[in-house]
Amino acid sequence: MTLAESTIDPAEVAKFEAMAAEWWDPNGKFKPLHMLNPCRLSYVRDQIAAEFDRDITADKPFEGLRMLDIGCGGGLLSEPMARLGATVVGADAAERNIPVAQIHAEKSGLDIDYRHTTAEDLVAAGETFDVVLNMEVVEHVADPQAYTTACHDLLRPGGLMICSTINRNPKSYLMAIIGAEHVMRWLPKGTHEWSKFITPDELYGLIETAGLTPVDRKGFVFNPVTWSWSLSDRDLSVNYVTASVRRA
Repeated sequence: MTLAESTIDPAEVAKFEAMAAEWWDPNGKFKPLHMLNPCRLSYVRDQIAAEFDRDITADKPFEGLRMLDIGCGGGLLSEPMARLGATVVGADAAERNIPVAQIHAEKSGLDIDYRHTTAEDLVAAGETFDVVLNMEVVEHVADPQAYTTACHDLLRPGGLMICSTINRNPKSYLMAIIGAEHVMRWLPKGTHEWSKFITPDELYGLIETAGLTPVDRKGFVFNPVTWSWSLSDRDLSVNYVTASVRRA
């Protein structure tokens, strides 16, 4: 299988290939993501429910929605979306992630279409979705604008993209690189490159240039006292998330 090369950074893919087996270990190399996941799931769920007027208390509130989890990894977001009733395609450029995700979904009794592919290849195949989950990926690609444009092209008119990434400033260097990689050793050294981090205004620029309309952004804030994450309307200084819509 030949993957589109326009936005894939082979060095970045190799980093996540090396960690593939640890996706579902809450104390392994993806511990920070497991800690963050409840907070980002809450945001994703609420944004989708609001945009598509869904009752989140229903048994399968997202039934009838087709979702793409791009950069799905082991399926930490794909599985909850499937449980909420969505038809989910999980795509990842790191080939070793796919069997890990498939096996875990099968053991969980979930039907998720996992594919070793890229956003560009999905566009070329004519795939479209109601929702694109673009979480912690844009800071790892070679061409963020081309990648964001591909995500736009994968959305149906009225579709929603949720995109999270890491701000670029001294605090994010201290927290995401020095803290997470060197002090806490939650992630292997070199997992992130500070120069690839993207400020909220830069991300809004990418989103708008791609043809999407931003509708919301919030920060993910870590509290070292309670050892938990929460959403913030004001603090986007390190991790943050955006929601945007394809109008036409």
